[in-house]
Amino acid sequence: MPQAALALTEDRRRSTGESHQALHALLTAAEQPLTIPAARHPEQAQLEADVFFACCKLGSSSAHPLGIVQVQPEKDQLTLRLLDEPYIIYYWAEFLLPRLTGEESDHPQDRVSGVAGLRYRRESRGITLYRPGMPTRILLTGFNPRWWKRVADRLNSDYDLLQKKPGWTPTERAAYTAAVSSACQPPSLFSPLLRRIRATAGPGPFNGTDAWRAVGGSFRLETTDGPPCPSLIRLLGDGPTGLGWKIGPKSCTCLCDHPHTGMGCTIDFLEPATGRLVYYSNLKWGHTLSDRSHQEVIALNRLAFA
Repeated sequence: MPQAALALTEDRRRSTGESHQALHALLTAAEQPLTIPAARHPEQAQLEADVFFACCKLGSSSAHPLGIVQVQPEKDQLTLRLLDEPYIIYYWAEFLLPRLTGEESDHPQDRVSGVAGLRYRRESRGITLYRPGMPTRILLTGFNPRWWKRVADRLNSDYDLLQKKPGWTPTERAAYTAAVSSACQPPSLFSPLLRRIRATAGPGPFNGTDAWRAVGGSFRLETTDGPPCPSLIRLLGDGPTGLGWKIGPKSCTCLCDHPHTGMGCTIDFLEPATGRLVYYSNLKWGHTLSDRSHQEVIALNRLAFA
């Protein structure tokens, strides 16, 4: 396999988990590094940002951040291959599928749990997530689609999911409008990050990635055992497939070339298009596989269908 071609797909492979064989056909005669396309429609980018924030709750439970093994980014859709474990599918369905909270709140977003307006349908390749009447499509693959149906049926009996509504409910529409207006989860930051989520994974057996809004319109991005800082800076910064994030006033100076017992790394990123700061922390938990962690996965898989 020509080394030059491998180099042209290297950064994208590291960011998405795609194989060189799958990407080789996308290379052009210009011999430029293969980039990662952005979502064509703002509604698609908004859905991806909403899904990212919802599934950040999954925590550090496997080697795959958010349970995502591979990303296949296209302009009009995003394909996510999830870890083939029932508990991952349970968490995704629980975090994403919308239902009414029953709260009488002045904030429309508090009245809906999950991703407002999200619906799903089963297809030959997996489960497609979409928003009715919008150019949105996220395909979930890598697992038995019947698992999703079993989990959704269980959740529906507990929460009365809004999936049975073919269109938007007024409560969901109000929540969506409020979210878009507030820009609490800007798609310009978090849709591209979801499309590069594998860039936040370190080499260890457990990788959790989380994000939340901080004071002053900035954001926190946190990994439990992320990659070496130079790798992250390249893949999220000015690398050939990067986000173009600039390094702010604080960055890791250790270059991650030695262990950090009890210490983490921090980097301040600046997103030039919006001027928002993203404060990154790698906690460096250093968790390792054990018999106990294996038993915990078995128990979680059992509970997914209980």
